[in-house]
Amino acid sequence: MKSQFILIGLLLVTVPLSFIGAPYPQELFLQHTATVFGLACLAAAVIFASATKLSFACVWIFLALHIIGARWIYSYVPYDDVAKYLTGTSVSEAFGWQRNHYDRLVHFASGVLGVPPASELLQKYANMRPLGAAVMGIACVMTIGALYEIFEWQIAVRLAPAQAEAYNGQQGDVWDPQKDMLFAWLGSMVSAALLFRWSPVAEVR
Repeated sequence: MKSQFILIGLLLVTVPLSFIGAPYPQELFLQHTATVFGLACLAAAVIFASATKLSFACVWIFLALHIIGARWIYSYVPYDDVAKYLTGTSVSEAFGWQRNHYDRLVHFASGVLGVPPASELLQKYANMRPLGAAVMGIACVMTIGALYEIFEWQIAVRLAPAQAEAYNGQQGDVWDPQKDMLFAWLGSMVSAALLFRWSPVAEVR
């Protein structure tokens, strides 16, 4: 448990550090509301639910990906600069992309990384078998994803257009919410296919 709280602490420290030289500090405050909530939930899972190493790692990695995305409000994560520095060519040039796709990666990761902790909770507290818990884990991921897209929609309605675009990162794509949900579903299907025989009880033993 001590090592898990050290890892949580490392993520918590990166939150204020991400504000240093941030291009959109106001939007970053809103982005990190979800970060702090996620870290609190992760700490609670360690204390009260005895989260397995797999589930803890999944949530930790997802929060780390989110913190990176939040730093550049997702639309401007400089993965092309990193790729060009390492390989001499950018990812967008290699694939002919016209937009920043970091948000797609994180939505896909939400599916891959969201099913294991959801499945674990369902097996522990709803006495579900691994297969049923994996299937319901997909439903949990999609439900949370849909609620988040509705939250983004409300932001788009209530904030000024420039602020809403900066937070939501649609980059002019009117089908962005549907595509985000598609990537989350694909990730959750991959994860469920790998985990449908996994039992957290067996891992603890």
